[in-house]
Amino acid sequence: MSTDEPAEETYNPWTVVNLVFRHLADAGLHPVLGGAGDPGAHAAELLRTLGVTPAAHDSRLREAVRDELAELRALHERS
Repeated sequence: MSTDEPAEETYNPWTVVNLVFRHLADAGLHPVLGGAGDPGAHAAELLRTLGVTPAAHDSRLREAVRDELAELRALHERS
C-alpha cells in the first residue's frame, strides 16, 4: 500500500523534555518546564506546534524520565 502522503510522524514528548533539560543543565541553568507540575504536557504541546504527533509513552519510560530529571535537578542544586 503506497501513498503520496508521508506517514504521520510521532515523537515521545519525554524525549523532548530530556533533551531540553539536559541542554539547559549543561549550560548551568536550572530548568523548569510546566511550573512545578508534569512537563510532559507542555512538551507534547510543543511537538504539536511543530507539527509532530506526541507518541504515547508507557509507565516504565515515565518513571525512568522522572528519575533522570530528579538527578539533573539534584546536580544543579549542589552547584
